[in-house]
Amino acid sequence: MAENELDKRFAEAFEKASNMTEALPPDVMLRIYAYYKQATHGTVGFANLSNNDLRNAFKTNAWMQISHLSADEAKEKYIEIINELLNKNKKL
Repeated sequence: MAENELDKRFAEAFEKASNMTEALPPDVMLRIYAYYKQATHGTVGFANLSNNDLRNAFKTNAWMQISHLSADEAKEKYIEIINELLNKNKKL
């Protein structure tokens, strides 16, 4: 798949996610956050761990758990999870 096409699909998924109004469980929010950060910033570094806030610790941990993914793989996972959430909401 052309990288430009992947970037376009990723941007569309981000737009859809930004317009979601349903509250999501915290674990799903953390996965979405982690895929987005890995896709846009690459692997988390220890320099990002300076804040001792518990919320940020959970976010950083989620990001570190998927740090083995490439940016393109993270984009695909992000697109997949957003589409799954939207399809699930349509069925309800």
